[in-house]
Amino acid sequence: MKIISLNRVEKHKVHMDGAYKAWKQVPLSKNDGAPVYSYRVFTVEPGGYTPYHSHPYEHMNYIIEGEGALVNEKGEEQPIKAGDFALVMPDEKHQYRNKGNVPFKIICGVPKEFE
Repeated sequence: MKIISLNRVEKHKVHMDGAYKAWKQVPLSKNDGAPVYSYRVFTVEPGGYTPYHSHPYEHMNYIIEGEGALVNEKGEEQPIKAGDFALVMPDEKHQYRNKGNVPFKIICGVPKEFE
């Protein structure tokens, strides 16, 4: 069993092409012996965004804090805020954008092999 506070997890800048003012933390992963999923937390600063990208696996997201938009495959922005869940399917192009004045924090669950 493992319990860890997010403020004790090292924060790394997202260095993917197309990312701006985005940070990643990995509080639980295969490195902790997780058998199926890794949980990541992305923090997107005001005016920032994650890369517009796709990947061969689904990921499930929960918005912890802030408000933003989830950009879909057609480039359309769908509003999303703290308390909302989102499911991004395999190979579905997507991007998260911070639309507010405070950090936008997202929990992102992915299969452990892709962390």
